[in-house]
Amino acid sequence: MAEDSKIILDNDQTQGTIQISPRVLEIIAGYAASEVDGVSKMYGSFANSVSELLGRSDHRRGVKLVNADNDLVIDVDVYVEYGVSVPKVAAKIQKRIKQQVTLMTNLEVAEVNVHVKGVVALPEEQQFDPDNLFGDDTQNDGGKD
Repeated sequence: MAEDSKIILDNDQTQGTIQISPRVLEIIAGYAASEVDGVSKMYGSFANSVSELLGRSDHRRGVKLVNADNDLVIDVDVYVEYGVSVPKVAAKIQKRIKQQVTLMTNLEVAEVNVHVKGVVALPEEQQFDPDNLFGDDTQNDGGKD
């Protein structure tokens, strides 16, 4: 969970102070990570899973932000798809999160630590045979000869 303090943006073009909640940065990082090809889903707690079942999507799921001495460190917990190169997907996650946070907030991210919590196999495509709806190999003609 992120610290409760606000992060103040330094921007010479503003006419006042801009504050961003750490929660917003976690949401940005969560979206960015989940959009990377090869990421199956974000890791979350039991409470996150229950919230999702109730229709409340938490895009901070699997993301932790630490702001120490103006260095942003983001930890991301993900499940990857079976068959992908884990180091390549992790590098894409790191790059994507850094890009999105910088683009949207003008803040620099010092580190993005990717924690792969598991591998998810893609569901096998089921073959549907319209001539054999019940999967029987034998034909049943209802007892007629």
